[in-house]
Parts: sequence; structure tokens; C-alpha cells
Amino acid sequence: MSGRPAIFLDRDGTLNEEVNYLHTADDLVLIPGVAKAVARLNARGIPVVVVTNQSGIGRGYYGFEEFDQVTARMSALLAELGAHLDAVYVAPHHEMGQGDFAHPDHPERKPNAGMLTRAAQEHGIDLLSSWMIGDKESDLEAGRRAGCHVALVRTGYGKSVDGSLADLVSEDLSEAVEQILETWS
Repeated sequence: MSGRPAIFLDRDGTLNEEVNYLHTADDLVLIPGVAKAVARLNARGIPVVVVTNQSGIGRGYYGFEEFDQVTARMSALLAELGAHLDAVYVAPHHEMGQGDFAHPDHPERKPNAGMLTRAAQEHGIDLLSSWMIGDKESDLEAGRRAGCHVALVRTGYGKSVDGSLADLVSEDLSEAVEQILETWS
């Protein structure tokens, strides 16, 4: 696939502190260094795309309105330090979901690659030269299935995840971005 490389990011535990079913903008806390890391990517013209499972929507714990409020708060906090996200993709599906969101293995829900492949088509991204960064095995597996390089961060759940699926294991997003940018130099 032709296109430009991008950085795909998980949200909870990678960009922001892990909060079980984060759905209130006031509960959003960015992990230290995240905004600067995203700004570095922005300055290089590298698209930054969030791909996030949100089973809380599918389970009826909160709705898209709350999700959008959290996303808006995240965007505002990033903007304060000159950073921005190019796109945000969400998969609300789950085997315990309700109605249309009841799906045991939806193609967009990580570890499946649907959100990444859709973003690649919609934004002209070359998946083979892109990176998926996250704190869970499902993030790494989604990146692998999409053909991306994958990086595990030791924030969020990443502290207890086996890094054997990862091309790169970093303490946090800032370190991961620094190491990835070195490989692209």
C-alpha cells in the first residue's frame, strides 16, 4: 500500500492514565510527556491516529456523548502544548455488548485490525511503515495483523504485559516516539 507512515496509539493506559471505563472528562489525566511526544510527531508531519476499544459504550455504561467529551478534553489538553490528534477511531463492540454492539469478534475491535485498516484507507497511510503503540497485547496484535511495527509501553497495563510480541518496549510514549523517530532518521 502506498502512502505515508503514521503512528497509531491506544488511548487508555498509553495516552492517559488508566481509569476503569473512563467516561467523564474531569477524570482524564494525560500521562506525563505524552503531549510533547505527540507534538514531536506533529512537527514531523507524521499522522497520529488513536484507535481505542470502548466496550463501556457497547455495554451501556456510557454513551458516545461522554466519549466525545473525553476526546474533546484530551484534544484541549494536547493543544495547550501544541499537539493534536489527526483522527480518533473507536470500537464499542464487545461480546457482552447490547443491541448492535453485541459482537464476540467484531473486525474493528482490537486485537482485530479493522480500525487501523480503515484509517489507512481514509488517510492515505502506509501500514507497513507505520507503528502501533499500546499497553496491551491486543494493541500489539492489532498492529501485527495490520502489518505495522508494534511498540509496548510500560504505562497502564503495560507494566505486566509480556513484551515478546513487540518490536520495541519502552517505559512510556515519549521514549517510544524518540526511539521510533531514530529508526526513521
